[in-house]
Amino acid sequence: MATSDITALIDFYVREKDLTRERVIQALEASFLTAYSKMVPGAERIRNLSAAVNTQKGTVKIKATMTVVPDEELKDKFNEVALSVAQAAGAKKGKTYEAGDSISVNITPPDFGRIAVQTARQTMQQRIRKAEQEMLADAFRDRCGEVVTGTVKRYDKGDVIVEVEKFEGIVPLRQRIPGEEYTSGDRMRFYVVEVRDGVRGNELILSRSHPNLVRRLFENEVLEIAEKTVEITRIVREPGYRTKMIVRSADDNIDPIGACVGMRGARVKNVVNELNHEKVDILEYTDDKAALVTDSLAPIEPMSVTVDNDKRVVTVVVADDKTAAKAKGRKGQNVRLTARLISTPEEQWDVRVEAHDEAAAAKHIAAEGADKLAEVLGVSGELAEQMVANGFTTVEGIAAYVGEEDLVEALGISEDEAHSIIEKAKAAC
Repeated sequence: MATSDITALIDFYVREKDLTRERVIQALEASFLTAYSKMVPGAERIRNLSAAVNTQKGTVKIKATMTVVPDEELKDKFNEVALSVAQAAGAKKGKTYEAGDSISVNITPPDFGRIAVQTARQTMQQRIRKAEQEMLADAFRDRCGEVVTGTVKRYDKGDVIVEVEKFEGIVPLRQRIPGEEYTSGDRMRFYVVEVRDGVRGNELILSRSHPNLVRRLFENEVLEIAEKTVEITRIVREPGYRTKMIVRSADDNIDPIGACVGMRGARVKNVVNELNHEKVDILEYTDDKAALVTDSLAPIEPMSVTVDNDKRVVTVVVADDKTAAKAKGRKGQNVRLTARLISTPEEQWDVRVEAHDEAAAAKHIAAEGADKLAEVLGVSGELAEQMVANGFTTVEGIAAYVGEEDLVEALGISEDEAHSIIEKAKAAC
């Protein structure tokens, strides 16, 4: 291999792969050792073998470090050299050797550089790849959780390969936004998930679907979040469809939602555009689950919101089926995200949206009225229901406007019973 060939090869890898000259030369030397092992029978028996590339002269030497032994004791020609041979070689360089010394012996075959070039080129790629992986691990191992900008390069067995700072990252299928297209040359921002030991060595795993991608994008856009004046307390996401996040301010003078939205919506628009127009709902922190659920389902206005702490269910009643469908969202996505928003690892909550049923509501009100009459007036549940059905619905109304003959005629009870009911009603008022 000529000087220019070696220099050009080293310069190429230094420039294109952003590797140091030392790493490239090490990889080149390792490649020549591999070539030597394939060319020379018995090379595998040499214990201390090394290669030295001289980039200025364009030469490569293969050397073996051998032990000097007395001539009569020479047994291992691969790792030992006779004392007389060592002394003769040392005399030319002004060195003296004794038995037991180590000596570096040039064992480069004639015309080795030219013959080994092809083998070295083949193994060089593997060595450079390993060096790249080591550098990738060094560069990104402590950057997990950051957002980086990358350029889409290609697809490889279902994975999207992205160039990030001259390294290659992988976006697996489960880390992609459903329906999002990745075209060669596209520049996008990615969340650094991890550097893992994969089938191809160290792999940089990137994500477009991770909830923390949204968090980091808002940190970059919103100065108040970066300065921790505004805090994102909770974030849930269905990638490609909708994200919901809760924010609160440490300063009463700062509106946390307004800070995230920005002037004329500029800040949130930048995030939404980066997420390929995914919807982002920003809610202000409250520990009132009913209020939080109401805010999350806005602009839908519930008729009622009931929180069942024992069953961990929030029931939202809306005007009709059409409104209920809007509140639930596409395939139940909106109500599902709302449930995740109010849940914690320790407590899983459910949110149910129901359409108002007038008949059921009237029946429920009637049942409640009958129960109250039975309790206050001391009548049976059956008689209380009969009273409600005949218009005697409240204790106050009975006390003020109902006579004994009215009850006797409508309910078919005795005058004494009617008198007792009216007197108890008056007493309760």
